[in-house]
Amino acid sequence: MALTTFNNAVAAYNNAARSFSTGDSSAKTESVSGSGSDFASLLRQGAQNAIDAGKKSEEMSKQAIAGKADVRDVVAAVNNAELTLQTVVAVRDKVINAYSDILKMPI
Repeated sequence: MALTTFNNAVAAYNNAARSFSTGDSSAKTESVSGSGSDFASLLRQGAQNAIDAGKKSEEMSKQAIAGKADVRDVVAAVNNAELTLQTVVAVRDKVINAYSDILKMPI
């Protein structure tokens, strides 16, 4: 459910951006593929980076339990994962708020 809402928000943002840049008020929902400079690719890359940071944090924690990692490295990895998660949540909230604002716009 949340992923569908997020995807709808991204699609609405892309449609609104296209309609403003081209002056076309009847922009259609399309999947944009390209060099990674569009908004959806940026979000997808950010989400993947967040997943990677979480996996690194878990791996460092496992190594610490086994006695193979320095505590400072573990704390740094966990802190990085926490900061990344907070950033993802903030971006998600902004995108959903933007989607809600777009839905509230008069036609």
